[in-house]
Amino acid sequence: MANVRWMILEAVIVCVNYADFLAHTLPYNKTLFNKLVVVTDTKDLDTKRVCEYHHVECVQTDVFYENGDTFNKGKGINEGLKRLSCGEWVVQLDADIYLPPLTRFILDKLELDPETIYGMDRLMCPSYKAWIKFLEKPRPIQEAYIYIHPTAFPVGVRIAEYMSKGYEPIGYFQMWNPSATGIKDYPTQHGKADRTDVLHAKKFPRLKRQLIPELLCIHLDSENSTVIKMGKNWNGRQTALFSIDYLLSPIVTTACGYQKGFWRKLLCYLQVFIGKLFAK
Repeated sequence: MANVRWMILEAVIVCVNYADFLAHTLPYNKTLFNKLVVVTDTKDLDTKRVCEYHHVECVQTDVFYENGDTFNKGKGINEGLKRLSCGEWVVQLDADIYLPPLTRFILDKLELDPETIYGMDRLMCPSYKAWIKFLEKPRPIQEAYIYIHPTAFPVGVRIAEYMSKGYEPIGYFQMWNPSATGIKDYPTQHGKADRTDVLHAKKFPRLKRQLIPELLCIHLDSENSTVIKMGKNWNGRQTALFSIDYLLSPIVTTACGYQKGFWRKLLCYLQVFIGKLFAK
């Protein structure tokens, strides 16, 4: 054991109006990193409170909206990267992603290529109720140092341009070594949350973009993914609150509090009601 060198692992999480998810993921995820920074905007006091409670650094900035951008997630990620040493491994992680307890233990055991960007598959937890049931009676993901069980929830979509560019780790979990690769900034040319993660992955040649099959994460949804549109939150938070309130009430004011305008709020209420019908 004296010859074992533990990796230095840091993380940045952009969390704007996602405090309801962060309250569930941060207590677990923060224990896996040497340093973790959360980035939000200046109006998101809920995220700030969650970070203060868990003693995690919170950076508040409005770079997301500069030059008329709707939600430039890449700029927010870069604000977080500035607070990290970036001396070894860095993870760009979404606020609604839960990393199981063995994640760090396994990463420390792997022979990682410092010039490669890594991703992992995700299991899609469809609702708050399903998440609470999992916590009460968790199913093993790794077992007996051999088996990987992708069975707790359905496996999410993997991005792999099989006719050209191949596998691309996307933004819910991207791990790379800025010091070894010289890649220390996230793309900012898109004013929304989509595509920047793919552009970041494509900075690496195909042989340097790899999936870690030994690991799985869990993606938390507040609405059943079978009835919500992919990318619904790419322009900012649109989905219902991840809360017991959403389960107890068909019309939850706080679930649609991020919407502006009567018709958008009304549409949100209808989506909340439909999502509740399909929640498991």
